[in-house]
Amino acid sequence: MSRLADIPVRIEPAVRTGGLGGGVTAILAELAALLERLAEHGDAGAIDLRSLPMSAQDRAALQAVLGEGEVQATLQADGASSIRETQVAGVWWIEHRDRHGEIIAELLEVAAVPLILGRAADEIAAAARRLRAGITVAAATGQP
Repeated sequence: MSRLADIPVRIEPAVRTGGLGGGVTAILAELAALLERLAEHGDAGAIDLRSLPMSAQDRAALQAVLGEGEVQATLQADGASSIRETQVAGVWWIEHRDRHGEIIAELLEVAAVPLILGRAADEIAAAARRLRAGITVAAATGQP
């Protein structure tokens, strides 16, 4: 029969579950790399936050480091989308929600202007044609 004192004891560091831990630093390093690519080559990029195992503490730490910028926009499409500039130039925190208000996508987008706010060249060309047609009709009818 062994005594309690004879049982080997090993103390191990606590294992954190359900979060990134040092992953917040990894996200920040990835953002820095994306910002460098944007500055050097004009290439936008994004990090899909919903694909990462972030804990509430990780999210709060990331939000605290990135801070709040001056620009915020809300779009209404199939659901509400919020676009928030962070204090880090070129980094945008974007949330897309469905019609029921549930978050369906959450991104950190690295771009001069978030892609969702831009318009495609064909949309701009169509708008120019509609405007020209309106001018022509107004001129023909004598309306401003």
